[in-house]
Amino acid sequence: MAKNKLHARRKEMEGKETVEVFKDLDRSALDTERFVEKHAKTLIIVFGALVLAVLAYFAYKQFYVAPRNEEATLSYLAAQKNLADGKDDLALGGKTAANPGYLGTYKDYSDTAVGKLSAYNAGLLKFKEGKYQEAYDLLDDFSSDNKVLMALKYGAMADCQSNLNKNDDALSLLDKATSASDDPYTSYYFTRKAGLMSLAMKKNAEAKKYFSSIEEKFADYDNGMSDAYIEMVKYY
Repeated sequence: MAKNKLHARRKEMEGKETVEVFKDLDRSALDTERFVEKHAKTLIIVFGALVLAVLAYFAYKQFYVAPRNEEATLSYLAAQKNLADGKDDLALGGKTAANPGYLGTYKDYSDTAVGKLSAYNAGLLKFKEGKYQEAYDLLDDFSSDNKVLMALKYGAMADCQSNLNKNDDALSLLDKATSASDDPYTSYYFTRKAGLMSLAMKKNAEAKKYFSSIEEKFADYDNGMSDAYIEMVKYY
């Protein structure tokens, strides 16, 4: 009997709890409705602003970014053609509006991926001219999601610094180049270059580190040369 009363009492409590829950839900719904009524104008303004922001973004992409990318690409391809024809000066450009070349493409479209790539190409041509600081500055402005290109950038910047007699900075950049890319040959190439530069600078500990890394990770590319360099470190 007592058990039945206890069960009935529990059912009654559960029923009251359910009623209270629904009452709370009704109150919440009412509060929400009142809030919406009170702030309707503000909510409409906020929602309208969000819609306008989305529309503005898509308009910006379609009517500004896309045409600029197309213009930059055409300018870049014209410079590429001059480079392929052996006309380095015309490929570099930057002297007239009629022939922007890599320099003009970079300056006019630096906010595009093609514009940034033009800075890289212009930097390489400036290096070829022996203008190492200008080359370094252009290469420094280049950025890309392509890891191999970034490794090549650091390597080219290292060559600029080396020619400017800034060997410590050059070695630091080569060290960045060794780990910038997941491509094994690229990593091997710059690790070997960093090792040889360390050796030339009589930084034997660093040289051993680089050549030991080659022996451990890139033996297939090195044909056993790293062993000879590690041995050389002992006596150099």
